[in-house]
Amino acid sequence: MENKKYANMLIMPELDSAEKRLFPFDILSVLRKEAPVRYDRTRNCWDVFAYGDVHRVLKDSRTFSSVRGAAAGQNLLFMDPPKHTQLRDLVNKAFTPKAIQELAPRIQSIAEQLLDQVTGEEMDIVSDFATPLPVIVISELLGAPKEDRAHFKRWSDILVESAEDVSDEAFQKITEKRMGAMQELTLYFKSILELRAKQPQDDLISALLKAEINGEKLTERDLIGFCILLLAAGNETTTNLITNGVRIVTEQPSIHSELNLSPETIPSFIEEVLRYYPPIVAIGRIATENTEIGSQTVQAGDQIIIWVGAANWDESKFTDPDKFDLHRKPNPHLSFGFGIHFCLGAPLARLEGKIALQALLDRYNEIKLQTDQPLIPIPSSFVFGVKNYPITFVQ
Repeated sequence: MENKKYANMLIMPELDSAEKRLFPFDILSVLRKEAPVRYDRTRNCWDVFAYGDVHRVLKDSRTFSSVRGAAAGQNLLFMDPPKHTQLRDLVNKAFTPKAIQELAPRIQSIAEQLLDQVTGEEMDIVSDFATPLPVIVISELLGAPKEDRAHFKRWSDILVESAEDVSDEAFQKITEKRMGAMQELTLYFKSILELRAKQPQDDLISALLKAEINGEKLTERDLIGFCILLLAAGNETTTNLITNGVRIVTEQPSIHSELNLSPETIPSFIEEVLRYYPPIVAIGRIATENTEIGSQTVQAGDQIIIWVGAANWDESKFTDPDKFDLHRKPNPHLSFGFGIHFCLGAPLARLEGKIALQALLDRYNEIKLQTDQPLIPIPSSFVFGVKNYPITFVQ
């Protein structure tokens, strides 16, 4: 186990309470204006808040490397070229936009089935709808058995969890927890890979086992890394995109009314949810050489945390960034990243979000947050979302 602390596993001091993490964007905006690039000695990292600087770090993969932490080299998120380019090209052959679009009828069916199971006039969007939908989609995509879905959610929760505080004990605890989950996941996907190698099926793992570029196939390590990435990123991002979308329509009922009148605006709504309440608020990088970001000099080996949640609210890039604008065009948010690490699953997340929100709006004329239960933020330094979102509705 590495002794070095990784800042993406530690909560920023300015967001040290549940209340602040439930709505961090005002704080992030203040930090962007006061210190667009600053060094945090508590977490031993640089925080980058301005859109232009965040965009540059995402774009320049040579100077700002993704290779870091215990997961380095195990999946696309933590690789640099040329390995990253080679693996992504291979994965793309089995993860095409056409293949994703063909999932639409099944996603629609899953959404309808989940809503059919809701009784009465209340539900928890997270546990009843936004969590099971992507878990079912990903598990079916991978060809995993139904009975394993609960494990999927537990594993993905652990992989995005952060330390409770900046103490060595808290960091050791979360590191061991993550390493345990990674070991369980590795063994789990290893067994499925062995089964699919003997008996291929119509699923993504079977397709990836067959995929080749210039006669080269994915290694077992690469396949397991991609499955783990798809599990964690595919579940958490989409769950929070759906939940954050519902949060918007309960906080701003006029948006709900406008969506009911003009359902064709739902794709634009999804993009603005991604900008306004991004599922991922921060991303980590490592400087490969001495360089400058803004007015600050960064040393080779320094950790850098780029704050997408601050960049997406930067008034130098977005008009009235603190306003949720259903008709915002263009909308160059950075919620799926940029450059070579642009989210491979973005088309799937957008499709699931669109279908899920459309299903909710088709069924419910009015959605309100139940205020008798406190909202609990996800205990993560880089994921923005809530563990619960209880609503009432009128059909």
